[in-house]
Amino acid sequence: MNFGFTEEQNLLRDQVRRFMEEACAIPKVRELMAREDGFDADLWKQAGELGWLGLIVPEDFGGLGLKWIDLTVVLEETGRGLSPLPVASQALSCAAILRCGSDDHRRNWLPGLSSGEAICTLALYDEPNWIAPEAITLTGERADGGVKLSGTKPFVPDAMAAHYYLLAFRGPDGLALAGLSRDQVTVKAQPGMDRTKPGGSVTVDTVVSADMILPMTEADLAFLTDLGAVAVTAEMVGAAEAALSMTSEYAKERIQFGKPIGQYQGVKHRLADIFVDVESFKSLLYYAAWTVDDATEELPRAVSLAKGYASDAFAKIGIDGVGLHGAIGFTAEYDIQLYLKRSKWARPMYGDSDYHLDRVASLGGL
Repeated sequence: MNFGFTEEQNLLRDQVRRFMEEACAIPKVRELMAREDGFDADLWKQAGELGWLGLIVPEDFGGLGLKWIDLTVVLEETGRGLSPLPVASQALSCAAILRCGSDDHRRNWLPGLSSGEAICTLALYDEPNWIAPEAITLTGERADGGVKLSGTKPFVPDAMAAHYYLLAFRGPDGLALAGLSRDQVTVKAQPGMDRTKPGGSVTVDTVVSADMILPMTEADLAFLTDLGAVAVTAEMVGAAEAALSMTSEYAKERIQFGKPIGQYQGVKHRLADIFVDVESFKSLLYYAAWTVDDATEELPRAVSLAKGYASDAFAKIGIDGVGLHGAIGFTAEYDIQLYLKRSKWARPMYGDSDYHLDRVASLGGL
């Protein structure tokens, strides 16, 4: 059995990596970091034309009809370059519509999302460190023609760049997603450590029409959370590999006491440890991404193994990457600190190591 990527997937990887190196290299990323929305319309248009935004959308709705393992290739490479483009948010929004929406929702919304003409983001939980249905505290009340939503959704990824929002709330009929346009909400930028991942809070006080509400069960919520963990872990793999490569190259060039620091055991042993960690959670990720479409019943355990491992390992990789660079690693002008900040952003997203490893134990009957 061949567990490797197909020729088409490898070509896709090469295409995304080339795009990141030529069109969205770190100097461009730093330029976008200075913007409140961290967004570039020209780069987004190119991503749409290349087909990345509709990878998991069926062909009937304007997409390519591929699988999450293909999307993982894209997210790994955009993560390697710390791309601030909302590719993951767009994919998760499409997944939510496919999972919870009606045929009308799919026909009306997915073509625009697949082409990149519209940008959408998904916001599930209202607490930063709580993954449970009860962590959705935004509520709605029945009103003429729909549901009256009043409240604020914090920690919304890519809130400043989005045209549309899928906000999880607790309504009169249970959990649901509300589809809202930018002119129906008030969006405020929310400062964070990692400026390559701009977020914001979304305040809503309006009646959402019945045709813009997508009912959501607790099983749907758990599935979308797992997809979010797959997406974030894919970005973590690419970013961790980039941090390892950058640190290894520095260790070959930095001369101390007459020889490169990479020749000292204290340096090369840690680089070897980083390599083992990256390869370990990369393998776990690839299996989790495969289960999304081909063995869905195995997804919860698989993604918790991957995200649980990666959350702690990538955080330590970020710290060690800065430390192995010495004093220069602590300067804002040097790029390795950007990967440390990305590790801090990724660690709690869709569950930290405590949540996922506890979940693995629970799924194992402990």
